[in-house]
Amino acid sequence: MDARSDRNAIPLAVDLDGTLIATDLLWEGLFILLKKNPLYIFLVPYWLVGGPARLKQAVAQRIDIDPASMPYREVLLQRLRTEHGEGRQIVLATGTPRKFAEAIAAHLGIFDRVLATDGPHNMTSASKCASLVAAYGDGGFDYAGNSRHDLRVFDAARTAIVVAPDRAAARWQAAHSAEMMPAPKPTFRTIVKMLRVHQWLKNSLIAVPMVLSHEYFNVDMIWKCLLAFVSFSAVASAIYILNDFFDLALDRKHLTKRNRPFASGALSIPFGLGSMVVLLAAGVGAGLLLPIEFLGVLFGYVIITTAYSLSFKRMLLIDVLTLAGLYTIRVLAGAAATGVDVSFWLLAFSIFFFLSLALVKRFVELRTTAIPAGERIAGRGYRTEDQEIVAQAGMASAFSSALVLALYMDSVAVRELYPHPWLVWPLAPIVLYLTMRVWILARRDEMHDDPVVFIIRDWRSQIVVLIGVVFLVAGGW
Repeated sequence: MDARSDRNAIPLAVDLDGTLIATDLLWEGLFILLKKNPLYIFLVPYWLVGGPARLKQAVAQRIDIDPASMPYREVLLQRLRTEHGEGRQIVLATGTPRKFAEAIAAHLGIFDRVLATDGPHNMTSASKCASLVAAYGDGGFDYAGNSRHDLRVFDAARTAIVVAPDRAAARWQAAHSAEMMPAPKPTFRTIVKMLRVHQWLKNSLIAVPMVLSHEYFNVDMIWKCLLAFVSFSAVASAIYILNDFFDLALDRKHLTKRNRPFASGALSIPFGLGSMVVLLAAGVGAGLLLPIEFLGVLFGYVIITTAYSLSFKRMLLIDVLTLAGLYTIRVLAGAAATGVDVSFWLLAFSIFFFLSLALVKRFVELRTTAIPAGERIAGRGYRTEDQEIVAQAGMASAFSSALVLALYMDSVAVRELYPHPWLVWPLAPIVLYLTMRVWILARRDEMHDDPVVFIIRDWRSQIVVLIGVVFLVAGGW
């Protein structure tokens, strides 16, 4: 029998990035490296001048990857396992650095040979094609790939398997009627998850200064609040994407976060980077229509959230204090956009209230993460034995926020601003109800969402908040 007609006699070479795994290890490696030390960003252009292979090797020398957490394309992987079990030679042929490729190969245990970027040789396109032809002859191998870099290899292979193709690979597949293994197309819901649209609800805090100044029907202020909301929401989504890039490895080990678009491989990192540019442009564009003070607050928000993603989120207590500050920054942004002065009382209340809710998030993580005593939660500064002190601090912050509010109710400012100040007194017990209920549910292991988003979505909380709004408006009428 002709060896070329016997499938098992023909090696099957498989690309890695975008083909076997739904991600690109160079991009992931760069973000792991920058998370390790942001100053590496200044070395990346220097490495890149030496060529793609130099950049890949420089990144690979400084970091490790977790092969077990990669988003493998299960249909292709199962096929490779089956054919390997039937005796077929399976070759991993990839432009990924050899260190990463061999880690993947060792984990899967199905590859008989690894061809990868090594030293100055970038194993992509013509280089990969030449290596495979030298090893197996023209038409002496089958090949599975996904991108324009694989077109030369497709042409040299006996049979091509086009996996989750980009536009160039899709055109090649259609022209040659090659076998196709499509990947699910991103849906509108995937984009919404990437943007974390539900988190935009937090930006409604921008309207707080306008509401507390009783400017409910001031069209100019309402318009400015809407612009500020759009600006903050766009910028916040861009930062959420950046945060997802830095947390890919951690998210893939999390019960629910592993389904996020980038962790699961539903969206590519280059797509996310392009989205970030668009979002930041939209956010700054909307901000340019507002007072310069708003842009200053917006810039500060970007700096702090980026620092949080890179470092602060792993620091004990600094993380929750930063989160509380970020909520308060939204209030300051509303004040800057509308020109309304913000009182000390409002800022003090905001810090204590949101510090309590930030501590709820950490408490829930400690309750739901199984780690040995003495070890920290991955990516956090907390250990299992910190549960009680975190809960005590959170509840103390909740009562402190209610105390600040109660003292404010009895201040001269309230008597001057509200014709019926006694009508706003119920706000203090309302705040206590909201925060204590959140803590009780967290203790019962019934708190699964961000507590701020939970309060906004929960119908009981909605009713209580509505009652508070009624009292607030009635007191100032």
